[in-house]
Amino acid sequence: MTETKPTNIVVFEYRDSGQKKIEGIRRHGRNIKIVATFNITDPLPDFIDDPEHFINRDFEADLVLSFIKHADLCQYLADLCKQKDIPMIASGTKAENAFTPFTCCGLGKTDRLGAYGEQFGVPEFEATIEGGRITSLKVKRGASCGATWEVTDKVIGMTLDEALPTIAREVQYLCIADPSAFDPISGHSALHYAGEVHIAALNKAANKALHR
Repeated sequence: MTETKPTNIVVFEYRDSGQKKIEGIRRHGRNIKIVATFNITDPLPDFIDDPEHFINRDFEADLVLSFIKHADLCQYLADLCKQKDIPMIASGTKAENAFTPFTCCGLGKTDRLGAYGEQFGVPEFEATIEGGRITSLKVKRGASCGATWEVTDKVIGMTLDEALPTIAREVQYLCIADPSAFDPISGHSALHYAGEVHIAALNKAANKALHR
């Protein structure tokens, strides 16, 4: 059988802002290769008229991950990726021409994101429940920061009623999203959002396990 070609990723970050995500991807990702990382370290002004001074144009990839929050740089990079026909994910931003989920665990599925999109984004679990308690919890898809994988053992042995608030709380402890960011639709902060998507994923997996 021919091995599927890996998804090659280029990362753009500001002062190591993507390191936690890079670590999570390398630890939990499969068939994914981070081929280059561009780390901007210079102090940034409020407005940038020459973004090309900060963004290296010389890259090729299957996917770009941007952890740059500066609006001018993020938008410039998104436009550049569009020119190169490379999809870009910029969680927590408002850049056009990019995938911009509220948090890394809010990314929906699309066939444009290769192995990364299959494995990282809105969490998915496979659960086993015996005697009314969770006996196993396998991560099928999770947050690129790794939080989804790190909390599964916290709920083993619990009832579903106990596990739902626990998994939300434990994810929020690990979440590195900006706690001051708010979703304009739900009005919830990034931390609340991360907790809620994990509650929904666990609830879905538990209901499926109970109706097998």
